[in-house]
Amino acid sequence: MEQSLIEILSAKNEMVKKGQIVEATEKFFAPNAKTLDFDGTVTNGKAEMLTKMRGFAGAIAKVNGITLHQTALSEDVSFAEFTFDFDMKDGSKILWHEILRTVWQNGQIVEEQYFKA
Repeated sequence: MEQSLIEILSAKNEMVKKGQIVEATEKFFAPNAKTLDFDGTVTNGKAEMLTKMRGFAGAIAKVNGITLHQTALSEDVSFAEFTFDFDMKDGSKILWHEILRTVWQNGQIVEEQYFKA
């Protein structure tokens, strides 16, 4: 039986909450997925996004917390509000309150945009 988009979205958010951001990218991103970051960074394709996520995840020393505040789904577009709290290996701290806008096609992410909340 095929999963509904709400089930797929829920599974992705559960992985992100556990800090499995690289694994979630591997599982849910379409090969041609595009991402747009609030700082202007763009990735074109799953391979570019995986490289970016592996580099980011590799720079995290400690995950203090990942909180999913709320999520919404309307047709093929979802929104998720997260707070990410990390200690980085370079001694810096990251505290991001972020909204993800995700466009889905056939159960895969084709576009994801990140907004500072």
